[in-house]
Amino acid sequence: MEHRSPETRESPFKGKTGLMRVWNAFRYSLAGLSAAFRHEDAFRQECILAAILIPVAMLLPVEAVGKAMLVGSVLLLLIVELVNSAIEATVDRVSLERHRLAKRAKDIGSAAVLIALLNLVAVWGLVILG
Repeated sequence: MEHRSPETRESPFKGKTGLMRVWNAFRYSLAGLSAAFRHEDAFRQECILAAILIPVAMLLPVEAVGKAMLVGSVLLLLIVELVNSAIEATVDRVSLERHRLAKRAKDIGSAAVLIALLNLVAVWGLVILG
């Protein structure tokens, strides 16, 4: 294991190792999910969608690979929404003034969510109808 002085570390928050690092990462992840659920309307709506679609996927008479694709497409939507929310929060933290690069970053994040949603619709359509 390589030990670095505080001056050579990439971040002052990157000091934990082993199980403590895993535990902290888990706690930070739960805090992120909680923050997204509290502050992001789209994430809450997609969680409701997931709460409906995942049980439906489990009950559908399709093979295990089909179920995995159905659930995976729902989880992918949630993941992309979380990344989009992180991008938006970061852009807003840097500056609240209008700027073409801030708009571009937010628009690209939104486009990623749209593609994930279209992917969900396509996967569900192909698995159920195909």
